[in-house]
Formats: sequence, structure tokens, C-alpha cells
Amino acid sequence: MKSNLLTLAALFTGTILVSSCGGEKANPAQNPLNAPVPVNAYTVSEEHVVATDTYPSTVVPLVEVELRPQVSGYITNSYVQDGQIVTKGQKLYEIDRTQYQATYNQAQANLRTAQANLERVRQDLERYENLARQDAIARQRVDYARADFATAQAQVASAQAGISGASTNLRYSIITAPMSGRIGIAQVKIGSQVTPGQTLINTISNDNPIAVDFVVPADEIPRFTRLQQQKATDSTFTVQFADGSVYPFTGKIATLDRAIDPQTGTLTVRISFPNPDRRLIPGMTTVLRVRNADIGRQLVIPNKAITEQMGEYYTYVIQGDSVVQNRIALGSKVADKVVVREGLKAGDKIVVEGTQKLRQGAKVVLGSPQSAAAGPAAR
Repeated sequence: MKSNLLTLAALFTGTILVSSCGGEKANPAQNPLNAPVPVNAYTVSEEHVVATDTYPSTVVPLVEVELRPQVSGYITNSYVQDGQIVTKGQKLYEIDRTQYQATYNQAQANLRTAQANLERVRQDLERYENLARQDAIARQRVDYARADFATAQAQVASAQAGISGASTNLRYSIITAPMSGRIGIAQVKIGSQVTPGQTLINTISNDNPIAVDFVVPADEIPRFTRLQQQKATDSTFTVQFADGSVYPFTGKIATLDRAIDPQTGTLTVRISFPNPDRRLIPGMTTVLRVRNADIGRQLVIPNKAITEQMGEYYTYVIQGDSVVQNRIALGSKVADKVVVREGLKAGDKIVVEGTQKLRQGAKVVLGSPQSAAAGPAAR
């Protein structure tokens, strides 16, 4: 048995030596590690670009007023249809006026009584003063008459104030439009009880023009400040709807918020748009498109030609039979391509397929990376 084991060991050692000798005679070019990498190339060129940056946005009215009652009671009448266009001062809703009308009538009666009493006291004072000039009455009686006259005057003033308060409450029982615009869907029905300053009855907003709000990070604020100072009114700002269609009217900056949100580090920017057909509805979620500096003839390359390493972007430039890794500065995305602002020039040949197998200085051969990858498996 021991003899058999020694024989097998000798045969195994001989096999290894023969394999080693054969390996030394193999062609290094056939070593997969040194073989050229099949790649597809793309020639860098300029294209006409109109690039935009996009931001999630929300449609908001430029002017909006909530209708809340200033007196309590029950809604007894509605003079407007939901969604109707209303004009300033138009009658909208009525709160039960019975008690307010009664209070107003009582205040008027109190005023008439106070005025009548004032007239009586005034006449008495005149008589007493005439008698006093003739020394026909005690001086004290004249003083009393004058005090009564002052009291009667105060009672008239109080009654007038009562009428003013009652008149105000009676007027508040009719809710009118504080502005012209479109009224929303009523939040109360006939017979609903309302509380002053609390119950929301409805909302009126002016939807032409209308605004779109979005937020920008702090590093983009100088850009929008410049756009505001330039009063850009061309196609800088456009709106895209959820279905991909684009709103036909362009906008302009209405305002930048007064301060940066300390929690998010962003600033709200408001863009105003004409809205004659009411296609922009308050609360609608849209995409705001802002035209950027990548306009006109620009160098563009396919997205798949770009590799990322530690937050920086690179592409492989073909030079002869090898590649050089170039760091590039990217601009705007345009469909399946992207603008290159630095790192390439027109006419450069770059790798668009097969980049995952490349490294600096790697040998390449133009071909189909997919076919090359499938070849060994077929054998």
C-alpha cells in the first residue's frame, strides 16, 4: 500500500511540472488580464441645447380671503353658487337677523327718548337762566338745571353709540365679498350655526394672475436674486403638469421669501403666471421649469459614458489603443444625454459601453462588449 501511494505522488508531481512548463510557453497575449477590452465609442460633438432645471412646486393664489362670521347665529340664506365669480361688495350669505334687527330698533327708540329728554332739559335750563337774570330764582336751581342738561347730553351720546353698535351687528349679519374673485365650495349649509371669528364659511381667491411656489437651496439664492433684479419675463419660467404637458404661458418672479427656513435651509420663491383659462388651480402640484445657462451650442455626451467616483465624474477618452480617464464637469441633463462644461472637447472619442471593465491606461478594441462577454460562455 505504501508503494502505491508513493507512485501516485510521483505521478501527481510530474503532472504539475509538465503544466508549469506548458504555462511558461503560453502566449501572454492570451492571458485574459492583459487582453484588450471590447468597447463601443462615441465621438463628442456640439448640439443645440435649451436646458432647464426642474423643481417640485405648488399653485397658490396671489390673493386669498377666508370668509368668517363676525356675529353668531344660524345661516338663513345663501346668495351665491359654489365656484361662482363674485365682485367686491356682492351679497353672499345671511345670518339670522331677527335679534340684530330688534336690537337696532330698540337702540333707535332709546336715542329718540334721550333726544326728547335733552330737549326738555334744554328748555328748562333756558327758563331758569332767564329767571336768574331777573333774580327771580335761586342760583342753586340753575346749577341743577345745567347738570341735568349735561346728563341728558351724555344719554344722547350713549344712545347714539348703541345705535352704532347695533347697526354694525345688523350689517355683519349680511356677509359680503371683501374682494373680487372666485368663491369656493361652502363649508356650511343653510341652518348651520356659526361662531364669530371661528367658523369658516367659504374662501375667495383671485386666480388671474396666479402664483407657483417652490423652494431652492441656499446656494441657488444668488441666481434667483439676479433673475428678480433682471425682471426676467421671457421663457425663463414655465410650468409642466403631471401628465407631461406644458402650460402655454410663461411666468416671472413675484417675490422671494423674507428669510431662509432654519430647519430646511431653503428659501421659498414665488412665480406669478397669467391664468385666463383657469388651468392653474390653487393647491395643484406641478413641476416648475427654470431655464439655465446651458443654452445654445453645447458639448453633450450620453449618460452611460459617465462614471462616478467619490462624488466626482469621469469619462474614458480613447487615445490610440488605450484609454485615459478624464475628470469632467457636468451641466444640465438633456433627455438621455448631459452637457459637459469642462474636461472634453469636440472630436474626442469616449467609451460609452464597456466602462465597467476599464481602468487608467487599459488597452481597448472597438467592438461589442455584450458579444465579447457572451463569447467565453458559448465555448
